[in-house]
Amino acid sequence: KLADSMLTVGVAMPDLSQETCNSCRPGAVALGAAEQAQLLSQLDGWQIETRDAIAQLEKSFSFSDFAQALAFTNAVGALAEAADHHPALLTEWGKVSVTWWTHTLGGLHRNDFIMAARTDAFGGN
Repeated sequence: KLADSMLTVGVAMPDLSQETCNSCRPGAVALGAAEQAQLLSQLDGWQIETRDAIAQLEKSFSFSDFAQALAFTNAVGALAEAADHHPALLTEWGKVSVTWWTHTLGGLHRNDFIMAARTDAFGGN
């Protein structure tokens, strides 16, 4: 625990939204709980939810109407397509829920946290 805290004290954390997603290499494994917690601490309002034993990164964004929610959905969709990493998107009146996870790993990868940080750049709430 002390070693973990020493790594982050006085050291600027890299901006996840500026990182590049990397393809998962053969044999890659999902992040462990400690790595997930460290990356989650760099995001605002995201939560890790477990569904069917698969950890997923999720956040809901609020908008004033359906048109804004749909525009946000389309922006996140374009972001996902460009990165070839695709979330689950649920668009409702005034609300979009975004869920990232790495399907091939059955859990979370650093890419999911990078994409969550990039999703935040589009706004909402």
